[in-house]
Amino acid sequence: MSDLLELAQRQQYPAATLYVVATPIGNSADITLRALHLLGLVDRIAAEDTRNTAQLLGLYGISKPLVAVHEHNERASAERIVEHLRAGERIAYVSDAGTPGISDPGAKLVEAVREAGFSVVPLPGASAITTALSVAGDWAATFTFLGFMPSKTKQRAAFLQPLVNHTRAMVFYEAPHRIGETVQALADAFGGARRILIARELTKLHESLHVCTLAEGPTWLAQDANRQRGEFVLVVEGATPEQGSDDATAHDALLALLLEEIPVSGAARVAAAITGASRHALYARALELKKD
Repeated sequence: MSDLLELAQRQQYPAATLYVVATPIGNSADITLRALHLLGLVDRIAAEDTRNTAQLLGLYGISKPLVAVHEHNERASAERIVEHLRAGERIAYVSDAGTPGISDPGAKLVEAVREAGFSVVPLPGASAITTALSVAGDWAATFTFLGFMPSKTKQRAAFLQPLVNHTRAMVFYEAPHRIGETVQALADAFGGARRILIARELTKLHESLHVCTLAEGPTWLAQDANRQRGEFVLVVEGATPEQGSDDATAHDALLALLLEEIPVSGAARVAAAITGASRHALYARALELKKD
């Protein structure tokens, strides 16, 4: 252990730098030695929820000034962080759990710090996405992360429709009060035959992992109220290549929507990420739509 700590301490951590630090998604023992060393070294810690972070730091005997940076104040708080960096401080940023900036605050802070001319350094660690994917199976070897779906029924259906022919596995986050209707919406959109991994409370005391078909998912969840409690990661099997190889106009609606906001190349890139279709084919089709 002492040798590992010494290895972490050899790394250089320059001043006037923002360090984006991954923290455990449940089990507090999953924090890295490097993260512990860095959190003990910085001048202050920016946190999504200072109360949660204070509890985590207390477990390891770390006490630092805390600054709240969450989704409601991220842009304003970023200015305060930049001022601390100008004073030569080392600042760490942590979200409530896992890796900041991924369906969590942090991305706006990172952009503001870079625009101000300061360095941003990531310290990798726990991530609910990779934790779930590691036990999904080879059907999830390639994937697209889509975060939280819209909460309203019509918006959720519209969100899923362009993904019907997406050939990569799809990873979603979901809250307990919506899990039943979300899995049903996935079955309605994609059909019941595809596999789904329902990962609940990852790394926590009541962790559960269940693989079934989309048709079986709603029934399995309804059989036990405890199965609908906690935080969820859903990994859904993508379409087969045959299902995904639709005609050239299959994604016109999505491309048309994107072209209203961004250039052709960007629209093709985003559409490829969402649908799994060929970026080159989408680019060619987007050019045609743009001319029309």
